[in-house]
Amino acid sequence: MQQGVLVRLILFVVSTCAAVLYLIPSVVGELPAWWPGILPADRIHLGLDLQGGSHLVLEVKVDKAVENTVERIRGDLRNVFREKGVSITELERVQGNQIRIKVPSAVGEKARDLLKSEFPNLIPVSSRTEAGVTELILALNEKELRSIREYALDQSLETIRNRIDQFGVSEPIIQRRGQQDILVQLPGIQDPDRAKEIIGKTALLEFKLLDETHNVEEALRGSPPPGTQILYGYAPKADGGPGGERVPYLLEARTLMTGEYIADARVRPSSGIEGPYVEVILNSSGARLFERITGENVKRRLAIVLDNRVYSAPVIQERISGGRASITGSFDMKEARNLAIVLRAGALPAPVEIVEERTVGPSLGRDSIRQGILSFIVGGSLVILFMTAYYKGAGLVADFALIFNVLFMMAILAGFQAVLTLPGIAGIVLTLGMAVDANVLINERIREEMRTGKSARGAVEAGYERALPAILDSNITTFLSGVILFQFGTGPVKGFAVTLCVGIVTTVITAVYLTRVYYDYRMATRRLARLSV
Repeated sequence: MQQGVLVRLILFVVSTCAAVLYLIPSVVGELPAWWPGILPADRIHLGLDLQGGSHLVLEVKVDKAVENTVERIRGDLRNVFREKGVSITELERVQGNQIRIKVPSAVGEKARDLLKSEFPNLIPVSSRTEAGVTELILALNEKELRSIREYALDQSLETIRNRIDQFGVSEPIIQRRGQQDILVQLPGIQDPDRAKEIIGKTALLEFKLLDETHNVEEALRGSPPPGTQILYGYAPKADGGPGGERVPYLLEARTLMTGEYIADARVRPSSGIEGPYVEVILNSSGARLFERITGENVKRRLAIVLDNRVYSAPVIQERISGGRASITGSFDMKEARNLAIVLRAGALPAPVEIVEERTVGPSLGRDSIRQGILSFIVGGSLVILFMTAYYKGAGLVADFALIFNVLFMMAILAGFQAVLTLPGIAGIVLTLGMAVDANVLINERIREEMRTGKSARGAVEAGYERALPAILDSNITTFLSGVILFQFGTGPVKGFAVTLCVGIVTTVITAVYLTRVYYDYRMATRRLARLSV
C-alpha cells in the first residue's frame, strides 16, 4: 500500500475516534467521575428555542447616565471652587446635561481659568455678564458624551452578566444589540419574573441625611424646600412583615455616598421580628468616607436609599468605623437574597427597561427537538436512498461519507461548546443536501471519463481533478455568506450560520477527501477493476 494512502487512512481513523470522544458527553446522561479529568466533557448546548426559557431585550437609558455624570461634575465643581476660594452665587444642572454657574464678575476670569484647567471636558455653551454677575452655561463635549454612553452600555452589560452568574443560570446569552439594547437569553429558567426583577433593578444605593429643620407634612402640602426631596419608605406591619404603611421622608438632595464603594453584601438573620437584613461591606475608600460622614453627623438621621426607596433611616449614635452598614426593611428571605445579589454585582450605571419579552416553555422546546430530529431523519433518509439508487456503489460510498460528515460536524459543535438552535438543525439538514452535491459532481465527472473509455483509475483521478474547482467555488461562496450572516445576524440567524459554516468545512473534508481515500485504498490494493457508478 502506498505510504500517502496509509497516512491519510490513519488520520481519518484518529479523527473519527476523537469525534466519538467529543460526542459521548452529549449523548450519555451521566459520565464517570474520572472522565472530565482525562477526556473532553463539553456538551452541545441547547438554545432557548429547544430548551425553553426567557428571551429579553433591555434598553439602557444612556441619557440618564449622562445626567448622573453631570450631577457628579456639579458636586465636583462646588468642591473645587470652594477649595480655590472662588465664591459661587448659583450652581445648578439645567436642561438635563448642562450646568449653569453664576459667580461675581470680579472673579469671572479666575472661574474661567479654573474651569479650563480642572474640567477640560466641559465646553462653554454661553456666557454673559450683567448686574455684577457672570453667568456661564457649560456642557460636556461630544467625545465625552460618546464615552459616557459607551461606558454605560458596557458597564450595564457586565453588571447584568454578573447578576445572572450569581442567579445561577447555566449557559446564558448576554450580548449587545444595536446602539443601546442588550439581548439576554436564559435557557431553562423556571422563574422568569424573579430573573427580570434582578436583571432590571437599577440598585442605586445612596446615603442621604434627613432634613430635620423643615416639616415633612408642610412639604407634602406645598413643595419641598430648595435642596431637599421627598422619598417614601414602608413601615413594617404589626407582625413584622413587609408591605406596611407608606411613610414619607424629607431628605437633603445631596448624596453623601453611593453604592460604588460596596465590596460585598450578605444576608444576615435577625433575632427580632424584623426578619433578615442585608449587611453591606465597604471597600477601604468607602470605609474611610463612611467613617467621616458618620463622625460629622452624630445624632442626625442617615437614610439608606435604594432606587429612590428609603429602607431605613437610623440615628447616627457615634462615628462608625470598620466599613460595615446594615439595610433593614422587614424583608423576607427571598427579598433579602435578591437585594444582596444586585448590591454585590454592582449598580447599573443607568436604568434599563424591558422592551421585548418572550418565554418558551419546556414542552414547546421538546416539541421543537422532536420535529427537528424528525426532519433530520426524513431528509437524510431521502438523500441516502436517492444516492444509492442513482449511483449504486459510488452512491453508497457517498452515503458513508455523509454519516462521517454529520459525526464530525456534531463533534466540532460539542468541542467549541456551540449552542444548537432550531435554525441550527435546519442548517444541518441543508448541509446534508449540499454534502452529496459535491459527490454528485464527482460521480458525474467519473461517468463522463468512463464513457471515453478510460480505466477505473484514470476515470477516478480525472473525475476528482475536474470536479474539485467547482466544488471549492460553490462551498467557499456559501461559507462566506454564512460568515456574513453570523457577523451581522442576531439570534436564530447566528444559530443557522454556525451550523452552515461548520457543515461546509466537514463537507469538503468528507465528500472530497474521505471518499478519495477509499478509492485510493482500493486502487493501491488492486481491488478496483470496475467502478459501480
